[in-house]
Amino acid sequence: MTLGDAGPALLGTAVVVVVLVILTAIREMREPGSARREWSALRQRRSLAVAAATALALGTVGWAHSGPAAVPWAVLAGLLAARILSSGSD
Repeated sequence: MTLGDAGPALLGTAVVVVVLVILTAIREMREPGSARREWSALRQRRSLAVAAATALALGTVGWAHSGPAAVPWAVLAGLLAARILSSGSD
């Protein structure tokens, strides 16, 4: 199984995820407990529904335009949308 056109997209999204993890770790060292609050979207039903809807919508449109390379970016966009929704509801 080859990644084809999705290889660079996977690498790009992996870099973004690593940066988010590093920033979360730095904030956690400065303020213990902040990481749990920051990523609380992963435990909220509404945020997960928004993440899934965003990823599905962007993934579908992206797949039609650029093929499988759009899927990792759509998943990342869904994750970020959930995170933003969660931080706005504090």
